[in-house]
Amino acid sequence: MKPKRGNDNLVDHEEGFDSESKRRKVVEESSPSPPPIPIANPLAGLANYDDDEEEDENQWRRAEESSDRRVEQNGNGGDQQEDEDDEDEHEQGYSQGKRSREVERRRDCPYLDTVNRQVLDFDFEKFCSVSLSNLNVYACLVCGKYYQGRGKKSHAYTHSLEAGHHVYINLRTEQVYCLPDGYEIDDPSLDDIRHVLSPRFTKELVEQLDKNKQWSRALDGSDYLPGMVGLNNIKETDFVNVIIQSLMRVTPLRNFFLIPENYKHSKSLLVHRFGELTRKIWHSRNFKGQVSPHEFLQAVMKASKKRFRIGAQSDPVEFMSWLLNTLHSDLKTKKNRSIIYDCFQGELEVVKEIHNKALTEKKEYSNDQNAVSKLTGGGTELEAAVTETSRMPFLMLGLDLPPPPLFQDVMEKNIIPQVPLFNILKKFDGETITEVVRPRIARMRYRVTRLPQYIILHMRRFTKNNFFVEKNPTLVNFPVKNLELKDYIPLPTPKENEKLRSKYDLIANIVHDGKPDEGFYRVFVQRKSEELWYEMQDLHVSETLPQMVALSETYMQIYEQQQ
Repeated sequence: MKPKRGNDNLVDHEEGFDSESKRRKVVEESSPSPPPIPIANPLAGLANYDDDEEEDENQWRRAEESSDRRVEQNGNGGDQQEDEDDEDEHEQGYSQGKRSREVERRRDCPYLDTVNRQVLDFDFEKFCSVSLSNLNVYACLVCGKYYQGRGKKSHAYTHSLEAGHHVYINLRTEQVYCLPDGYEIDDPSLDDIRHVLSPRFTKELVEQLDKNKQWSRALDGSDYLPGMVGLNNIKETDFVNVIIQSLMRVTPLRNFFLIPENYKHSKSLLVHRFGELTRKIWHSRNFKGQVSPHEFLQAVMKASKKRFRIGAQSDPVEFMSWLLNTLHSDLKTKKNRSIIYDCFQGELEVVKEIHNKALTEKKEYSNDQNAVSKLTGGGTELEAAVTETSRMPFLMLGLDLPPPPLFQDVMEKNIIPQVPLFNILKKFDGETITEVVRPRIARMRYRVTRLPQYIILHMRRFTKNNFFVEKNPTLVNFPVKNLELKDYIPLPTPKENEKLRSKYDLIANIVHDGKPDEGFYRVFVQRKSEELWYEMQDLHVSETLPQMVALSETYMQIYEQQQ
């Protein structure tokens, strides 16, 4: 069976061919059909958008030979399994079978003044607006829309003729072309667009981020602080936004993800999307003063199998736990270490006391009353219990709030109780008993044996049953600076030449406002360069006083260890 581009595609032009062309055509018709598209890359057949149909056979062969190599080099999962662009091969002077074409490079493009930076937005997924393919996608720098390919039968080429828009950038290679002329534009005035498409950070620049007090200016004239930009709430995604803003204050984690070389070995799409989002938030040359986490959310939906998705409100505590564990598993080394564990992992000693019912019942029928029970403080305590002691790592600590009062006061209003943070931290002093009923009734005692560099606390405000969700309105009084844990939690003595670091400063405080099912989340974060506090709720970013941070219904906190 002959390929699609056989006699049918060439018969209209046959009269214009010379004898040499006819001889080539006869050889071509007698040659075997091109190899099938490799199954591992089902979208490879769409690569013909990027050039004329005459070069499809070469592209098929090249895609089959280099698909595995590209996945290893990029490590970006399915999005990066694209066919290699023509321009890479043109620049290296590869032969194209029938003909060899070189892409002309010019600096004097007459259409550069048509580039409109106001409409450019690279935060959304890189899909062609016509074919919905993610292969060889170009952005029109005049209207901001995405189109596939730049060959004569591609959507970008057609758009250049229909709309009169002539300047396009390849969203992967960052090369700029003029269509329909087809030459590459080599002009340094386009470097700012490349920086917005893919922000770049050096190690020296990363080290100076927490010392930078300079504001940046967006194209619309508004000022913004790098690292303090608002995040777009796509649809009920405020639970994601507050977690992202909180993690951006964790300096080692932020610095790790600002340098892509640190995680280039990872093939996880979630890791690379989180890195891209981190670089966009801290970039000082953005065209606008906010960032949309759209691509990151798409990666979250895919990695979590739609457990967390756009349009469905979720719990920030559950999302934080899932995100940290997933990032760790995608980044961990052979020693089971990662930047996640280096920042957040601590250790608990857990003493579990389980009552043995069979032994208890046997003792109840015994004549020896002294063996059955002992009298302590006027109450009876059964001795039939099995004690288990174990050590377990943790990434966050859950704190139990006291129940709110059931009865109203004389003003017929429920008094909102308050509790100091130190009172609920006693859960981890190794003596306070916590009753649990799942998986079986037991009495638990917890003691912190190793403190992490960053400690995450979450207050259990919500209780769920079969009918509804209840919210505990108890206010927690906590210090913003100098939280000294050793005064309330017995800590192990440090090793020789080591100092006990038990003092912490608050860097992020997530709060919940409103009813359990209808509320929303916002976050207070600290800017280290000036030690100022900012309140962030999606796109709204405003400076606030440190005293205001402690006056809200806190839900999750991140404390940083003083060095």
